[in-house]
Amino acid sequence: MIDRYTLPEMKAVWEPRHKLETWLRVESLVCEALARRGDIPKEAVTIIRKKARIDIKRMAELEQVVKHDVIAFLTMLTEQVGPEGRFIHLGLTSSDVLDTSLAILMQEAADLIVGGLERLRDVLRRRAMEFKKTVMVGRSHGIHGEPITFGFKLALWYTETQRNLERMRQARETVRYGKLSGAMGTYAHLHPSVEEYVCRKCGLRPAPISNQIIQRDRHAHYLTTLALIASSVDKFATEIRHLQRTEVLEVEEFFSKGQKGSSAMPHKRNPIGAENLSGLARIVRSNALAAMEDVALWHERDISHSSVERVIIPDSTILVDYLLNRLTDMIESLLVYPENMKANLERTGGLIYSQRILLELAKRGARREEAYEAVQRLAMGSGRGKGRFIDKIKSDRFIRNYLKPQELEDCFEPEYYLRHLDVIYKRVFS
Repeated sequence: MIDRYTLPEMKAVWEPRHKLETWLRVESLVCEALARRGDIPKEAVTIIRKKARIDIKRMAELEQVVKHDVIAFLTMLTEQVGPEGRFIHLGLTSSDVLDTSLAILMQEAADLIVGGLERLRDVLRRRAMEFKKTVMVGRSHGIHGEPITFGFKLALWYTETQRNLERMRQARETVRYGKLSGAMGTYAHLHPSVEEYVCRKCGLRPAPISNQIIQRDRHAHYLTTLALIASSVDKFATEIRHLQRTEVLEVEEFFSKGQKGSSAMPHKRNPIGAENLSGLARIVRSNALAAMEDVALWHERDISHSSVERVIIPDSTILVDYLLNRLTDMIESLLVYPENMKANLERTGGLIYSQRILLELAKRGARREEAYEAVQRLAMGSGRGKGRFIDKIKSDRFIRNYLKPQELEDCFEPEYYLRHLDVIYKRVFS
């Protein structure tokens, strides 16, 4: 399931080889910067670039002994490079490489998520236009309220997706910082110009100040943004689930040929895609809490954050990529049933027009309290199966004192509620 909806590019971002190649890129650029300053021979950089290669098997063997991934990585490189290997990692601490590389990987993941949000936004726009005038009942507390359109609902999702897109772009910028300032962040053994050079080459900014690590409020912002995106996906999926209920059946997930809904009940067509999305969104939200816990570390750093991030950052970016792709596919292929929407709109016999009648009575001089009591009394009676609401309204003496029969009929037209739809759409899609 994950393989179908997670783009290959996102999985590739977090492949071990790609991570180690990014470490090597940072280390090589540091050597290059040092050579430009005259701190190491230029010939050493040429040899390092030519000979240094990633050997995952050898690194794993070394890590079994040294119990330190960066030391195993450096030992692996030194074995390959020879004497010039002494210039690799000169003046650096492990977090210089880890945090700068992580920033690069998070940029790559963010770019893919931005693309996923753009695709979702475009599908929502297209379907919002398609169903702009498809009337349905709006609901609050799960109870019928007043008429809206299905396109209106999708336009609302469009604006939320646009906000998520803006938030993701901002989060990308928040973590676009590298750090090559040494063990305590004071540049004691490496000139700040080295950091500036490497960051510029990697598309990053130098952290204005750091201790041994990039500060984790930046990463928490990123993970919280992913949690917000996942929560929006959950919101949209929950609505689809509600609208697919048997008693409602206004929309339905596409059900492919040969698909089965239940091992026991052959008639079932379950909203399993939307349910999957709601479930997986919970993981992304819980990961955001773990990212918050990573902000508070001892003194200039400890590594309680490190083990957490190895799980939550790849997992959350991969999951959000999956959520966005699957939701986009779901909305693009969503089955919409306008006739069922119309039937549900009329199910209450006109009760949904009660506010219009209340307001028309007030406009014509009725006291609001008396008008509300009269309309509510008739609505409650009609809601219990004691005749049609419109018939009770027409025959009520109090209401007839203020509204003529045709004026009452006009109160039961859904088009009245949609007369400003063009203005709303212009605001949303301009």
